[in-house]
Amino acid sequence: MSAIQSLNPKAEFARASVALQMNTTAARGLHDVLKTNLGPKGTMKMLVSGSGDIKLTKDGNVLLNEMQIQHPTASLIARAATAQDDITGDGTTSNVLLIGELLKQAELYITEGLHPRLIVDGFEIAKDVAMKVLTDMRCAGEVDKAVLMNVARTSLRTKLAQKMADHLTESVVDAVMTITGDNDKIDLFMVEIMTMQHKTETDTQLIRGIVLDHGARHPDMPKRLENVHILTCNVSLEYEKTEVNSGFFYKTARDREAMVLAERQFIDDRVRKIIAFKKQVCGDDDTKTFAVINQKGIDPFSLDMLAKEGIFAVRRAKRRNMERVTKACGGTAMNSVDDLSPDCLGHAGQLYEHVLGESKYTFIEDVVNPKSVTLLIKAPNSFTISQIKDAARDGLRAVKNAISDKAVVPGAGAFEIATHRALMEHKRSVKGRARLGVQAFADAMLVIPKVLAQNSGHDPQDTIVTLQEESQASDAYIGFDINTGEACLPADEGILDNYCVKRQLVKSCTMIASSLLLVDEVMRAGLSSLKEGGQ
Repeated sequence: MSAIQSLNPKAEFARASVALQMNTTAARGLHDVLKTNLGPKGTMKMLVSGSGDIKLTKDGNVLLNEMQIQHPTASLIARAATAQDDITGDGTTSNVLLIGELLKQAELYITEGLHPRLIVDGFEIAKDVAMKVLTDMRCAGEVDKAVLMNVARTSLRTKLAQKMADHLTESVVDAVMTITGDNDKIDLFMVEIMTMQHKTETDTQLIRGIVLDHGARHPDMPKRLENVHILTCNVSLEYEKTEVNSGFFYKTARDREAMVLAERQFIDDRVRKIIAFKKQVCGDDDTKTFAVINQKGIDPFSLDMLAKEGIFAVRRAKRRNMERVTKACGGTAMNSVDDLSPDCLGHAGQLYEHVLGESKYTFIEDVVNPKSVTLLIKAPNSFTISQIKDAARDGLRAVKNAISDKAVVPGAGAFEIATHRALMEHKRSVKGRARLGVQAFADAMLVIPKVLAQNSGHDPQDTIVTLQEESQASDAYIGFDINTGEACLPADEGILDNYCVKRQLVKSCTMIASSLLLVDEVMRAGLSSLKEGGQ
């Protein structure tokens, strides 16, 4: 009888082999769900929400976040896999597959009587060997645009159709290279991802400037400006209520009218300062134009005054766009109209408004040396937009990782094949039954090339045998060609993965699998089970 039952008679528990079987079954269940998504030839899943919204995806992170997982072990694995995506931006599906395979291989030995602690000791030894293999095979050095293109293409082809992935690759690489600052500091928030349900997905493009998802709020304002000076500000140009409870007291209608005029005068003075500043900057030169992008509101009277002077004004711009506009066009975001000077202005070659149905978009283009850009995603329907948007985020992270790591590793299963070979050689030097844990780890690493072959329509066993033979006959890192089913050299084919993704994959999978193997009792004995009628 479990000790917990003497403390809590209503507790539910599973011990020893039952607990292990429960954990292994959950891991293999997730493994079976996600394995068909791996690689460029992987299939897709259709997620249907309670309201009938459809989402088509093969991104493991999206699937794990959208699926309602109730099993505690499966939920733990899903959280670990999504943490991998949060840290590195990729590797979610591989994470689930490797954890599931590690538990599956370990179960074969545990059912024959081997203690889980010995398996875990073998896993730790194998992890160190795998990390050494990863360090040895990484291609370190200066990462140029050609390498970044290969990294982005490899990542995007696992999320999108090949034609769309190749189309998006250059936009993603150019976006990251444009915003890369000194010392390779990269802030991906400076890449705005804007969506328009319009045209086809191949019309997706990189705008070297900013696209705002709202336009001018006055019909008489110009729709297109050339050689435009842009004032970015956070100044209220509308009547506002006081932040504290207050009231105005007057004796006559004339007193009330005077109060209203005084309040209006306060706002009008601010607008007149902006108009005077525009005249100071543009003068009588008709080739110069002026625009105001304000984070706070602009009331109709102020809009009317600005429109009469030919000033394009956008109100209630999103806070995140205020920094992006100044990064793209230059200038400084102002919090007052009292200290305006030409140095605080940004500049763009053109600014124009695009109307799509009831939505308005403001494009700011032809800027000099932008440090913020917009990836404009177009598609005819919402689920295609969502799919491209998720893939673009992963592509941006992949390029950022390659620049930050200053290294890449060959993909196409090359790391897994090389690790298996190294572990089989190292196993001879391991004494005791821990070598069985090393063997289990080595066999589990082959799950990635196996699934790649299976999803590509090739025989997994033939593929593994071929890859192992080629690896033994050559010192080069051998991968799997999904088109021919033969061995290939991934580095020569331009199939490159992120170093940090593989490193995180090995560390997190080993840790999660080891933790689950050492669970010898699963208890549901929380406070709720002590309550009357608790389950």
